[in-house]
Amino acid sequence: MPVADTLLPSLAWEPNAVPANLPRQERLRRIRHSASHIMAQAVREIFPQAKLAIGPPIENGFYYDMELPRSLTTEDLPEIEKRMRKIVARQPAFQRTKVDRRAAMELFREWGQDFKVELLENLADDQVSFYKQDRFIDLCAGPHVANGGICGHFKLTSVAGAYWRGDENKPMLQRIYGTAWETEEELQQYLAFLEDSKARDHRKLGQQLDLFSFHPWTAGCPMWHPHGLTLREELRRLWRDTHTAAGYVEILNPVLYRKELFETSGHWDHFRENMFLVNEGAQEGVQDGAQQAPAPASSTGTVSKPAEPNMALKPMNCPDTMLFYKTRQHSYRELPLRISEGQLLHRNEPIGTLHGLMRARVFSQDDAHIFITEDQIQEEIGNVLALLNQIYSLFGLRYSVTLSTKPEKAMGAPELWEKAEEGLRQALRNAGLNFKVDQGGGAFYGPKIDVMIHDSMGRQWQCGTVQLDFQLPRRFELEYIDHDNRPHTPVVIHRALFGSVERFLGILLEHFAGALPTWLSPVQIAILPIAEGQLEFAQQVLARCRELGLRAELFAPESKINYRIREAELRKIPYMFVMGKREVEQGAISVRTYQEKDRGVLPIDQVLAEVAERNKQRALDVKVKDYSALFRTEEAAEPEQVY
Repeated sequence: MPVADTLLPSLAWEPNAVPANLPRQERLRRIRHSASHIMAQAVREIFPQAKLAIGPPIENGFYYDMELPRSLTTEDLPEIEKRMRKIVARQPAFQRTKVDRRAAMELFREWGQDFKVELLENLADDQVSFYKQDRFIDLCAGPHVANGGICGHFKLTSVAGAYWRGDENKPMLQRIYGTAWETEEELQQYLAFLEDSKARDHRKLGQQLDLFSFHPWTAGCPMWHPHGLTLREELRRLWRDTHTAAGYVEILNPVLYRKELFETSGHWDHFRENMFLVNEGAQEGVQDGAQQAPAPASSTGTVSKPAEPNMALKPMNCPDTMLFYKTRQHSYRELPLRISEGQLLHRNEPIGTLHGLMRARVFSQDDAHIFITEDQIQEEIGNVLALLNQIYSLFGLRYSVTLSTKPEKAMGAPELWEKAEEGLRQALRNAGLNFKVDQGGGAFYGPKIDVMIHDSMGRQWQCGTVQLDFQLPRRFELEYIDHDNRPHTPVVIHRALFGSVERFLGILLEHFAGALPTWLSPVQIAILPIAEGQLEFAQQVLARCRELGLRAELFAPESKINYRIREAELRKIPYMFVMGKREVEQGAISVRTYQEKDRGVLPIDQVLAEVAERNKQRALDVKVKDYSALFRTEEAAEPEQVY
């Protein structure tokens, strides 16, 4: 007798209990998990011979892997969706039962569900759980919703290939992706988000706005175009202005050092695989794992072994800033000594991890190292957090904070780690900031505060960092002369606010969808004479813009005015000054802005004063389409939440 005929009638199915007041993320996870089961049911109705693998919820959606009699395309998705909607309309209850694992194996073997059998073979439990809706039964640990009617706000998004269990030696399955939400409004917002995300990709915007480009020969590093360099330098000018006002001094050190520097700092042991290594004096640069010219044969005919790399391009500014500090003697009266550096850094990132400006092999950190006494820790970290808030506020960026503690591979005495961690913890409390604790997430030389930016796309980026370091000053034998006229070891605060100038710029491009605030835009004003007769007047306006330090560009009347306006809009230039015969006679301009469109004819002095003031104040004069509420969580904001 078939197993199904004896086993299924004996099963005691129970309604799927759903706790009240679940957090939003857990509600969505259940909806998406249940939607994947409903999708599998719909596919089985179309292809009864379909063999099902796994169908988990994922971030913002779900998928199900399956083996089908033919390849699917996106044209098949509407029919699957139609079947899913019929299932949802019946509001089938999700029910659960427990089954003996061996009996379950026999059942799925009888049904020809080989992937389910393999899953069961690799489970150690004696009993497993089944879930069903309608007559569809699946092997699943849950959890699910109470009934399928809750899963009505869904959309299937794509079809892809996926190896079973990620093993290229196993069968290639078809993976159907979808998304599901609590309301139709959220679903439509998310679908709009997906479309907007494609246009907001900073690599696409970099090309569209003529900011930067990449070439295979640059090995994952950007080439900055004139407009992109202007944008980059404006960001660095903000950095210099705010840091000068906060009492920082700037230095510029080399990028190439002998390995002894990194041995002293500990980077040679802890970070070497991410460094570009060089053999000093060699004709060919040597990098770990890289090919090099064949070694010359000796007089005996043997091939000599190439020399070990003994130099490296610096991957961070910490070690050489310690060297700078050692160039002269210091007094307690100089502390806190705030030293900033924005030198180019080089890291040998794996090629598969490179992602435009977000992760490149050459970048500039907005680094600073603050040399202090122990009794200055709280006040100085408070100053850093205030400066961080000042800069992020210019862009309307929200952020959250994590305290990352001693990692497994750490150097230095435990008591110094305890002292550093407590110093950071107390500074966060003094600043009134709620924070999570990431146990073991610190740098190898000290604990740190990691700052996560929350952008308009609902994503989080680790940008700012504040690290308290008792280790490197000792390793480099740094000193200052204290009140007692005796040498003492300073404490060092390592900190960055942008993180990487390039990465922060990429985040801003996507956050603002390329429509940057006026003060940051590479071209702030497009001057658009309608015809040749207004060209002289346009050049006069251009000269006035430059006198005020405004970045303006003349769009000569070589094509129709509407075409040039469209070009300026595509480049997301904040202001467009259009001038025809009437405007020249009035000594005025017709003003269009990217944000507000047509503002009518206005006096030149009035508009130029407006732009100059926005430029001076670094005004946040753009409206951002913000999707972050769509991805909100209801996590507790209690301080010192450990994960």
